[in-house]
Amino acid sequence: MLMVALIVVVAVLFVIAVFAADRGVKARKRARLRRNAVDRLGAAVAGAEAREQDRRANQKASAALTSVMPAINDERSPRRV
Repeated sequence: MLMVALIVVVAVLFVIAVFAADRGVKARKRARLRRNAVDRLGAAVAGAEAREQDRRANQKASAALTSVMPAINDERSPRRV
């Protein structure tokens, strides 16, 4: 009877160890996927910031051009001769 109880205890401990190992592997996989997602998100943010900076520079250049050449500005109606 003692041997049967010992086998049952060992089997239960084995199942618990397998379950814990599975949870550990899944936790590592989730952590790796999250790190990869953070890296991709950081790259996307950097690209978006660069595009926004280019857009703002183009907007400033366009505003500077219309202040130098007021004929481009649509605030006045066209001149008639």
